Amino acid sequence: MTYSNEDLIEYRKRRAFESFEEAKLLAEKDHWNTVTNRLYYSCFYILTALFAKDSINTSTHNGVKSEFHRRYIKTGLIDPKFGKTYNDLFNRRQIGDYEDFQTFTEDDIKSLISETEILLNKIDTLL
Repeated sequence: MTYSNEDLIEYRKRRAFESFEEAKLLAEKDHWNTVTNRLYYSCFYILTALFAKDSINTSTHNGVKSEFHRRYIKTGLIDPKFGKTYNDLFNRRQIGDYEDFQTFTEDDIKSLISETEILLNKIDTLL
């Protein structure tokens, strides 16, 4: 089966919002490390949808972060506060997934849920 670029964009957008919903469910059970992971991936997926729309190719998570800042934050298309949100999620996801004995708490992560939702909706308007 052949998929169009529009199919790819919709698929990634759907993954973004599904990951965000997963994060909210996990927050109800106080699984804050996994909440962080799902919040990060929700942003990652929506950004890769935006990149597909704008014909931007990246092959790494660092590449996504760099291109997001270069093409959207520094140009003023997206408010710099969202660049900080993405960086925070990127760094916390790395820590939560790969560092031993790291446990996030509700106080560490809860505010990122609403920030992520705003970022997802902002990028969705660009799609």
